[in-house]
Amino acid sequence: MASRGATRIRWDRVGRVCLLAVFAIVIGLYIQHALGYLADRSQADQQAAVARRLQRDNARLAAQQQSLNDPAMIELDARRLGMVKPGERPYAVTGLPGR
Repeated sequence: MASRGATRIRWDRVGRVCLLAVFAIVIGLYIQHALGYLADRSQADQQAAVARRLQRDNARLAAQQQSLNDPAMIELDARRLGMVKPGERPYAVTGLPGR
């Protein structure tokens, strides 16, 4: 009779072990999905930062384009390059100290 009791299966222990295994699998799946969510959120934050930077650059470039199309700015840039209007007489001053 003693040998018969040793080979007996303890179904309550088997049930607990199976329950713990299922519980561990479920927890692992939740952790996997949580890590995926956090990675996606981090990537979305990075992309939003890139989008904000590009919007600032776009606004700056649009303002620069608008100023470059202004006739007064075009004339000022041309004067800095030494250009004169038709009918004006250009003068060159030389021999100034420090130049």
